[in-house]
Amino acid sequence: MSLRLHYSAISDVGRVRKDNQDSGYAGAWLLAVCDGVGGAARGDIASATAIQTLRELDVPPADDTGADLLDRVADTLHEAHLRIGQLVDADPALNGTSTTATVALFDGDRVGMGHVGDSRAYLFRDKELSQLTKDHTFVQSLIDEGRITEAESRVHPHRNLILKALDGMQEADPDLFMIELVPGDRLFLCSDGACGVLDDGRLADILSMGTPDFAAVELVRASLEAGSSDNVTCLVADVVTEEAAAGDPSYDALEPLLVGAAAELRRRAPRAKGSLFRGHRSGDTGELDPIEDEIVGGPGATSAPVDPEAARYAPIPPSRYQWVTRLLVLAVIAGVVWAGAAAAYSWTQRQYFVGESDGNVVIFRGINTDLPGMDLSDLYQTSDVELDRLSDYDAGRVRQGIEVSDLDAARETVQNLSAEMSPADDTAETPSDEPSDEPSELPTEIPTSGAATTDSAEGAG
Repeated sequence: MSLRLHYSAISDVGRVRKDNQDSGYAGAWLLAVCDGVGGAARGDIASATAIQTLRELDVPPADDTGADLLDRVADTLHEAHLRIGQLVDADPALNGTSTTATVALFDGDRVGMGHVGDSRAYLFRDKELSQLTKDHTFVQSLIDEGRITEAESRVHPHRNLILKALDGMQEADPDLFMIELVPGDRLFLCSDGACGVLDDGRLADILSMGTPDFAAVELVRASLEAGSSDNVTCLVADVVTEEAAAGDPSYDALEPLLVGAAAELRRRAPRAKGSLFRGHRSGDTGELDPIEDEIVGGPGATSAPVDPEAARYAPIPPSRYQWVTRLLVLAVIAGVVWAGAAAAYSWTQRQYFVGESDGNVVIFRGINTDLPGMDLSDLYQTSDVELDRLSDYDAGRVRQGIEVSDLDAARETVQNLSAEMSPADDTAETPSDEPSDEPSELPTEIPTSGAATTDSAEGAG
């Protein structure tokens, strides 16, 4: 192990928020920053829990290989995820809390990086600044697709919407990678309260100056002066050789630094101590007065506006009562299916066709279609038109079903078929050519015109 870290850390509540939901840790072997998400769901608890878990990594390495170093980071991030889940299980009011996490685990020559969310890690080397981590945010996905620029992302209305976080519910799948260090490197880890308002040029300018203490203080001050409305946490660490550290007693005096919510979770600081940067070199900072807690329903109580932090984490945690949600979804689906079936049935009851039943032409209501196990029509009206008295063509049409537009058209079709119906068979006896045994009755007198004349003549004589 030929290298050492000279580090500093500072976290400030900022000029707008009443609580600091950031947490940070800086030690001889570990740098970590977490930004709590959740608003009323207490993101400060999530970030503090994660840092308290991650700080267990701050021990001298046991000749770790690179893979072992990253395994330790991944395992500890998973442990932080589980502990947050245990807190939510114990207190449902915390449902929805989560935190980002950016971790740098040092082994004397390199750092194993672990990253979830939109806190960031940078490397300042040879007067050039490189961003080591990639934001897990909605606007970063737009940048990757070429739809917006880095500058446009800083003013995008959804710039704070993150896609990954430690929430105790969904595994975050952190980014894991190694960085080789050289003497003179400067590592910088921060929450989005700093990198969200300071561009790379301004960050590089500040990181090029002074000690880690000076740089950390100036980075926080510059972030607030640039208009940051969030908590601001900055960690700065210089990489130096063992020989350089041995000649400076200040290195031996370095103690681990715990800052932000992890250090002051239970304490409500008065205004004078809430922020380290109340003044401004040019006068008034224009800061807002801190928000005082109100008793719900008490005198003067007002409805609090929605905290943007409450909607910052895009993936909605699974409900603790998923069966209720699923039951409601099934009920909605069943209602939609029932409404569709009712509408379809109502439509079929306005459809008619002419068909055959028991040898007669009849009118059916419904549609002329058969489905297995389902009758889509019913007999509506019977006529006295007999199928056998129709022509073969008309009878075939009736058997197949004659489609009509409405009931009036159906009745008109039946009337037309009735007009085409052949007369009924004559039931009277027809003469037979065969001789009959019974004597035929003949008329006794057959009046003819000649006989009538003779009779008249005799009577006259």
